[in-house]
Amino acid sequence: MSARLPEGTPRRFRTRRWPVIVALVLCVLRAPVTRANTQVPTAEAPSAAELSAAIDALGHLDYEKRSGAARLVRRTPGAQAVPALLRAVAEHPDGYVRFRALVLLVGFNDPRTAGAMREAMSSPNDRLRTVAYGFFQRHPDPSLVPTLLAALDKEQAEFVRPALVRALAAHGADDRVRAALVRDVGRGEDLFRGAVIEALGEHEATYAIDAILTVARLDGPLQDDAVVALGRIGDKRVLPTLSELQSTAPRERQPALATAICLLDVNCASHESYLVRTLQFTDRNLGFQPLLRAAAGGLGALAIKGRASALTALLDVGISSQDPTRAPVALAVATTALRNGPLMVTTFGTYADQMGALPVLAEGFDMLEEDLEKERFFALARSTYWASPEGSASRSVIERLIKGLNF
Repeated sequence: MSARLPEGTPRRFRTRRWPVIVALVLCVLRAPVTRANTQVPTAEAPSAAELSAAIDALGHLDYEKRSGAARLVRRTPGAQAVPALLRAVAEHPDGYVRFRALVLLVGFNDPRTAGAMREAMSSPNDRLRTVAYGFFQRHPDPSLVPTLLAALDKEQAEFVRPALVRALAAHGADDRVRAALVRDVGRGEDLFRGAVIEALGEHEATYAIDAILTVARLDGPLQDDAVVALGRIGDKRVLPTLSELQSTAPRERQPALATAICLLDVNCASHESYLVRTLQFTDRNLGFQPLLRAAAGGLGALAIKGRASALTALLDVGISSQDPTRAPVALAVATTALRNGPLMVTTFGTYADQMGALPVLAEGFDMLEEDLEKERFFALARSTYWASPEGSASRSVIERLIKGLNF
């Protein structure tokens, strides 16, 4: 293909501010979550029979019926919903219902949830174990480290082991955890090694730099993961290696390198601009799929770190795009929402084309299997709604978000 990557000046992004909604989101995140700020409006609490039927319907084959059941449960007062969900987790004969009930528990922020999660760690149900490990990544409990380490030696389920690894990475001060995770950077299947590298990056594991550098220097399927992880860790001692790779690595590796260097806060504006131009180029010119995915993923990583301009750029391209551009961009937008919910909420609040942004976010959510993280995002949105004054612009925006994502 004869097309060349475009040259150009850094793109200018919208810089409007919305101090009210930013303050509200920060206030919600710092305050304890209570029933008053986790429930969306409802006419009246369901009867015990209606709630029981809704919980049963969480496993219905029809998507509309099971998603409607989840909405009803979310809108039920915690005093009524939590005991019913705990019973479902412990006793329901349908394993999928048990899984969904455990996920929905998280949105109520009830202290009894931790006990249910502990029980779920030993469940034969893969989905329950995945949720439990995800919960304990967000709520680390040092007393669980021996249990988590024992599970690492035997857990091989494709979607469970990455969640287990992230739960362990939350205990980076523990020498036993450090040794186990550094070891696993270099052993096992690439899928699991990639999960370890990503988790170490997300938890800024400086103790793993040498192991990850070894992977970053080798061309292969894990090189991008390793490079971005080094950027997330944030130690500028890795800059000479990244700079060397920039001069020698093939074109498909350049977005990851630009992302990592930006994450290290070195010439970030120019590296972000390169990612934006690359995404725009691959949107206009078919045949550069690896480069497209890398550019979208790089902007997503910058957005997760807190760069609203990167998220805005993804939305700007995503709204008017079609496949093959649409899928990786939507995935990056949705991943940003799950990893940095406050940024998604505040950026959406200031974004000019909210109705265009919603389908992009919704499509990304449909592609992701991270039910626990979705529930956390839903809880943040509902909390922000209730913290906003009635009739305010911020409440209207969150209501639009809730309706658009249908939760």
